[in-house]
Order: sequence, then C-alpha cells, then structure tokens
Amino acid sequence: MIEDLIEASPEPNEHPAVPIGRPTLVKMTFDGKDLVPVWDMLIERVNDNPRDAAALMDLSTIAQIAGQSGDRAALQEAALDLQRVYRQLPASDTPDGIRLLAFMVAGNFLANTPLEFMLEGSNVTLDMVYVVPGQPLPPLPEHDVALVAVTELTENQTALREIAALLPSWPRPVLNAPDRIARLTRDGAWELLNSVPGAVIPITARVDRSHLERIAHSDVPVGPILDGETFPIIARPLDSHAGEGLQKLDNSAAIDAYLQQQPEREFFVSPFVDYRGPDGLFRKYRIALIEGRPHACHMGVSQHWMIHYVNADMYTRADRRAEEARFMAHFEGDFAVRHAIALNAIANEIDLEYVTMDCAETADGRLLVFEVGNGMIVHAMDPPDLFPYKRTQMDKVFRAFENMLRNASKVRGASANCAA
Repeated sequence: MIEDLIEASPEPNEHPAVPIGRPTLVKMTFDGKDLVPVWDMLIERVNDNPRDAAALMDLSTIAQIAGQSGDRAALQEAALDLQRVYRQLPASDTPDGIRLLAFMVAGNFLANTPLEFMLEGSNVTLDMVYVVPGQPLPPLPEHDVALVAVTELTENQTALREIAALLPSWPRPVLNAPDRIARLTRDGAWELLNSVPGAVIPITARVDRSHLERIAHSDVPVGPILDGETFPIIARPLDSHAGEGLQKLDNSAAIDAYLQQQPEREFFVSPFVDYRGPDGLFRKYRIALIEGRPHACHMGVSQHWMIHYVNADMYTRADRRAEEARFMAHFEGDFAVRHAIALNAIANEIDLEYVTMDCAETADGRLLVFEVGNGMIVHAMDPPDLFPYKRTQMDKVFRAFENMLRNASKVRGASANCAA
C-alpha cells in the first residue's frame, strides 16, 4: 500500500503544507487513542489527491510512532518530493506574532529540534524548510527570525555545513549556529566541556567494532581509549539515543555478548559513573539552556541507572512525582544556584541560544553531564491529573523560548531603524 501511495511523482507544490503535526499525533498516542482511523483518513486523502504533501508527512509521522522506520522514510521522501516547507499555524493571529523559519533535514524524530512541541499553542508561525544536501533551497516564506534545528548526527553533518555556507548573507537573524551544533557529538561534547569547573563529563571515545572485539578478547586493554579508566563501561552504537543499544559492560567478556546483539560498525564507549543517591535511587534531570539561562524540564527517579522518563515509575509513584514537583518549584533557588558555575560555563562553551542537557549529580555534589544537544524533546504532554505541577513549569520554558525568538527579531528591527 505504501508503494502505491508514493509511486507517482507529481510536480512540487508551491505553498507551505499544513499537516496535523507531530504534537497532535504524539499526544494522541500518549493519551492511548487509536491512530488507525487517522491513518485511514490520511490514506483516503492521498488517494483522492496524490499531491497532498501534508497527508504524506502525517503518515510518515504515524509510521515513526508505530516503529515502522522503512515506511517512515519512504513516506517522508514522497512528501519532500512534493513540498519542502511545512507550516505549524499559531494559536492566534495577532499583530505581535512571530514568524519563525526552521532549517530541518529528513530523518526520524532525532534528526531535528522538536520545535513543534514547544511552540504548540504559542503566537509563533513555524515554517519548517527541509534542507536537501546538494540542492538549492525552495522558495521561502517571509520570516522574522530563523533557527537551525538540524542536530549533530553523523548523517546531518553535510547539511550543517551547507546551512553554514548560506548564513553569512542571510537577511534575518539566525539562532543556533550550525558549526556549533556540529561539535556536539558525544565525543565532541566531551572535548568541548571536559574542563568545565564544577562538572563531571565522563570521557567518550569513538571506537570501531574491530577494536571492541580486540578488547573483548583481551588483546588490548580498555584503559588507553578512556584516559586510564577501566570497567565497568557503557557502550552504545554511534548516533543512538533514548537508550537504544545502550548497555553497561562489567568486563571484557560482556563486550563479546554485547557485540553479538549489536550489528553496528561503530560505537561510543564511556566509563560508567555510579550516580545513585544515599537512598539507592538514581535521579536524572533534563535542563534547557535558553539564552544561557537554565530551565528545568523534567526529573526522572528510578532504581535503574539508565533512566527514561516514561519507564522511571513516574506515572505509578506519587512520591516520585512529588519529588519532581519540588525540584521544579525550587529549581531557580536550589539546583540552578548550586550548579551555577558549571551551568554558566557549559552555556558559554556551547554558545547556542537554545540547547538541552541530560545530567545528574555525583555523590560529592558535582554536576554529572550525560549528554548535550539540540534534539531532546521538551513537551507538556503528560496528563494533568497525574502531573498538575508540570504545565506551569513547561509554560515557563515555552515563554522563555518564545521570548528568545522575540528578542532576536527585535535586535534586527532596532538595527534596521538605526540604519534608516
């Protein structure tokens, strides 16, 4: 059926397509709603109008949610053959609205900053232009400010370089410089941040499969690639996120078993840091740095070192939700103050207007940084009956993000007035 939908290649559309969008479709999944009727409706739309790029993009999103990566890629490619600019409309059309142009690339949910979740319900018109390396940009809508949403993944590096070449003569302010984003690979982030005061950033080394095999068979030690650190280590495939392929390896024999499960050719490895608290629980924090200022996005509490919010018992444990509520309520006067030196240094070194970070605290009170980048999801989809405190905090984050856009557009306006 997918092949039938994308077999024809009509001429590209001229105007931005307006899909249902990821926030609505993902929220339906969060709420346990069935996406099959939506899928069927979209299929019917494409059958009636093969030029319906918005429907194809929504179908691609549903395929991604369902874990059908092949269908996701094929449907997205078909959509982009028709249209490379997609629009998310603002909640209201007022004179002080902002028009944001976001540079994006084809890929899964990790390929770009998930802006749609942060701007849903805002007064921002979001136009997403998909950059295809080697091809010129399509006609672009008018905008007040632009933002590079492409993430640091290996397959995105060419697009980031091409965007960087466009920006010196760009007529509007552009946030999140692509060359700075490109540095934030896991090993690149360690190179950038390993000397930050008040923080611990475990060394991350990029190794190929054959080197790991030699370590597994004790032909070479692990210490030389990890600055003298030894087992236990954690390993993950290159460019994997959300815990995919991530595993703690306690000895060289465990590497052999791990490689039997993972077919990839390259991996990142780091020393394992035991960051459990005095009560034996692990706590991981997601922080957004917006114009250099830290904002709390969530906190996960778990008995397991590999924490993902959806599997950290936050939905089933009222005591852990109460702890997250306290973390958010007191963040600016507690966590942000205790780690002010480290957070400020990290923001200065990364030098992006918007970036996110997953972190924890070591036993001696230092900031333990796991990952930094512009691709982490920041949202307000959690059910308000279970998380009544979260909407207030996320609205604060979203307002800070919108103010960042507004500040950038005002800078250009002031410059234009001075020139006049």
